[in-house]
Amino acid sequence: MAGRPRSIDRDKVLDAAEVIVGELGASGLTFEAVAKAAGITKGGVQYCFGTKENLVRAMITRWGDAFEEEVRQYAGPAPSPQAVIRGHLAATRNADAAEHSRSAVMMTALLEKPDQVAASRAWYTERLAGLDLARAEDRKLAVAFLAGEGAFLLKAFGLIDLSQEQWNALFADILALAQEPGKEGEG
Repeated sequence: MAGRPRSIDRDKVLDAAEVIVGELGASGLTFEAVAKAAGITKGGVQYCFGTKENLVRAMITRWGDAFEEEVRQYAGPAPSPQAVIRGHLAATRNADAAEHSRSAVMMTALLEKPDQVAASRAWYTERLAGLDLARAEDRKLAVAFLAGEGAFLLKAFGLIDLSQEQWNALFADILALAQEPGKEGEG
C-alpha cells in the first residue's frame, strides 16, 4: 500500500531556487539542482511547478510581491500615484546585492518569453499611469523613476560599479528630484 504523499513546501523550493540563481546564475537553475538543494526529488519540483518557465515565473512573482510590499510600506495607506513612485524609489535605493542579482536573472528570463515581456511592460505602464505628464511635478517624478530604474538595472547587470556611498548619494539626488512640492529638504 502506498503511503500518503508528502506535501511539498513551495517556499522552500523557491528558496532553494533563489540560492542557485544567486550562486550559479540562470544557467544553473535546473530541476535537478533545485531538487537537490531543497532535499526533494526532481519529480517533486516538477509536481510543484510543471516547467522551468513556471518555476521562474513563481520566483518573479514572489520577488515582485515582496518588492511591492516594501513599496507599500514607504508609500503609506491609500497612496497617490505620486506616493507610489516615491515609495518605489525608496525601496530601490535600499536594494541589496542579492536583489540586484535576482533582478538580473529576472530580466534575462523576461527577455526570453514574449508573454513575460508583455507582463513587465504592463507593470511599468501601470506604475506610470497615474502620473499626468502635462504637469511639471509629475514629469520630475517620471524622470526620477526612470533614472532610478536605469541605475538599478545597470547595477543589476554589472554594467556599473558603485560603492554603497556612491549609490546612496545618487539616490539622495534622485529622491530629491522626486520630493513632493513644498517639502524640499525633507526625507
